[in-house]
Amino acid sequence: MNISTSTSTSTSVITAIIADDEDLPRSELKRMLAELWPELNLVAECEHGTEALEAIHQHCPDIAFLDIRMPGMTGLDVANACKGRCHVVFTTAYDNHALAAFGAGAIDYLLKPISKERLGDAIIRLKERLQNQHQPSDLSQLMQELDKRLRPANVEKIRWISASVGDTIKMFPIDKILFFSSDEKYTRVVCSDDEAHIRKPLKEIIEGLDPDIFWQIHRSVVVRADAISRAHRDELGKVSVELRGSKEHLKVSQAYAWRFKPM
Repeated sequence: MNISTSTSTSTSVITAIIADDEDLPRSELKRMLAELWPELNLVAECEHGTEALEAIHQHCPDIAFLDIRMPGMTGLDVANACKGRCHVVFTTAYDNHALAAFGAGAIDYLLKPISKERLGDAIIRLKERLQNQHQPSDLSQLMQELDKRLRPANVEKIRWISASVGDTIKMFPIDKILFFSSDEKYTRVVCSDDEAHIRKPLKEIIEGLDPDIFWQIHRSVVVRADAISRAHRDELGKVSVELRGSKEHLKVSQAYAWRFKPM
């Protein structure tokens, strides 16, 4: 993460971060912002969502320019985790039809490759919101809708997970699996009465899961939603969950704690 070294004591200075896992779009957006909004103070450039979330907590920027799809923690995840702490502008390569959920105008988006005219329009809207002291929107519902719309529709859903254990191949029907957890090499598949490890990254498994049935609660953990019995929040605000059929307590990262907000 590249942090800007410029500082200002003026309370009127507007600050922002940029998050994009591709160098060229990130650099181009930075260049255009410097041209169209020279007084904007860019406090951080981030290469993935986790860095973006850390930068938001560290710098409390007024604006976050977030690429929608980044490896691991996406721009949607970051927006959810921000909980209205800053104004969000998404950058994306998806077409306008896929982005119909933005119609409410709560947030803005820039279609890649970003044009100077479109960025100029977004800047005008941002300045109006900041000048009128509009509070950043709670994006939880909108983010869920966007995630459903932008998830690949033609990915075949997983029905079974097979795992080799010595000379045996264990078969796990998807409706019996409580959770998946991963490390650098393996993904652990856990049912109420059995478990195994498979050599398939969690990212690939997630693409074949129904997002309404399986919830990601951490970069390395996905759980069956209807198996969650309760969620706990400790004195530091960190969340963990208990599952029916398992004695394990699973940690929820800050990026996904929005799922457990009281109704």
